[in-house]
Amino acid sequence: MKKGGGRTSRIRRRKLFRCSVSRGVNESYKPEFIELKKWLKDRKFEDTNLIPACFPGTGRGLMSKTSLREGQMIISLPESCLITTDTVIRSYLGTYIAKWQPPPSPLLALCTFLVSEKHAGDQSLWKPYLEILPQAYTCPVCLEPEVVNLFPKPLKAKAEEQRARVQEFFSSSRDFFSSLQPLFSEAVESIFSYRALLWAWCTVNTRAVYVKHRQRQCFSTEPNTYALAPYLDLLNHSPEVQVKGAFNEETRCYEIRTASNCRKHEEVFICYGPHDNQRLLLEYGFVSIHNPHACVYVSEDILVKYLPTTDKQMNKKISILKDHDFIENLTFGWDGPSWRLLTALKLLCLEAEEFTCWKKVLLGEVISDTNEKTSLVIAQKICQYFIEETNAMLRKISHMKDEEVTLLNQLTLVETLWTEELKILQASAEILNSLQTPFRVLVRVGLAQQQGQALLFPAATGKDALGGRSAGQHHSLPSSLLCLQGHLWKSDNGTVYSTSCYGYQEVPSSYFCSGCLEEPSFHLFTTILFEPELSPP
Repeated sequence: MKKGGGRTSRIRRRKLFRCSVSRGVNESYKPEFIELKKWLKDRKFEDTNLIPACFPGTGRGLMSKTSLREGQMIISLPESCLITTDTVIRSYLGTYIAKWQPPPSPLLALCTFLVSEKHAGDQSLWKPYLEILPQAYTCPVCLEPEVVNLFPKPLKAKAEEQRARVQEFFSSSRDFFSSLQPLFSEAVESIFSYRALLWAWCTVNTRAVYVKHRQRQCFSTEPNTYALAPYLDLLNHSPEVQVKGAFNEETRCYEIRTASNCRKHEEVFICYGPHDNQRLLLEYGFVSIHNPHACVYVSEDILVKYLPTTDKQMNKKISILKDHDFIENLTFGWDGPSWRLLTALKLLCLEAEEFTCWKKVLLGEVISDTNEKTSLVIAQKICQYFIEETNAMLRKISHMKDEEVTLLNQLTLVETLWTEELKILQASAEILNSLQTPFRVLVRVGLAQQQGQALLFPAATGKDALGGRSAGQHHSLPSSLLCLQGHLWKSDNGTVYSTSCYGYQEVPSSYFCSGCLEEPSFHLFTTILFEPELSPP
């Protein structure tokens, strides 16, 4: 036998490859982490499960020292390690905050504390934590305007709102900063600059965990739920993991437990929430690759882009969508156009004689075969428009990366966002394209509910599991296979197959099959009302 060609050798090579891809490089030996560990130990925290490491793709994070089992406590950070508004009130800033009118917000108190402590340098009791915080952030408010201009339109609008909000936050806080002059030998204007406050704002916005505090009269009525958690905030985000994190009132610790197993020397993640990539970039400054929650947003102007301009009822239709909250959050996702998007398009595509049925559309009912097909055609055109726009934007970014070397990192971030959106649009285009082919299965819902009847095309073999009729004949579908809504189908082994949120679902080939398909194991099902003459006998 050739040396190194056996089963054991293959397993070893697979393990080495997996480790080379996912295993991080230990950084616990670095001076800043050694100091942080000492500082945390003095505050009664010592971690035995995790170590700081640098990972490909995610950067600095925490790596498991041993295998972690589901439900295991991985971090229990004492309250003494947290930076909260209680921390600020107990500090030298407390007196100034207590007497300031109108009361400052909890966010302003935390940002002021961070800027002040960072300015203190070696004199700060929080120096070991401040030393490992990012010196710069990649939230949109920190990016150059020419980079923000490359954002998708919905994200660009939110980014501009974010920048305006932070600028107003700084402007409205200047008088409060001036009141702190007795605490500093230097002019407060040089300490509490816009750049310094922006850094503090991003630190709180991207790294704080939720801890509810009692409402103090010295603060405004804004939610007082922020807590900065040293070391714990090294955990990176993954949309596919589940953890349980909360402040334990009994132990007075912020605790995190795993919800799944984790192998030794793998990165340990937490989930910031089911956020799409535009939300992640806006709030946290990064994009998640293969994010199952990622989507492409369709704005109102694009929604009506391919609809006939001669429709006299268009303004009324738009008004109905707005009144019933169907004009926002219309998206394409990995599974194709969302139910909300298709529902909005179905309403917009109603013919004049169908317009009185608009309430039924919003309830998910099928109005006509023509309406179903037309809405899918419009969705396909919108998707193709986005694909062309995305490809053009990627070409523009590629050119800018060659020209604007100083913006390389920022441009790469935006390029990643557009690349992920292109993948989503391509997946949606494939789904829409398959839905544009002749319907493989036609079911009259009303008849199926009453008599358990359906018109089916037989399998490519000329037979199917429901009676073996030859091609072109009608079949009777046992009513036990349908729920009352005609939306559930059951296989021989009891598995239930349901339509997806927008009315389409793969179903077993033993039930539905079309002779036009090369691969009869792949089928699409839709609920369509027949004309009377097309009803099964």
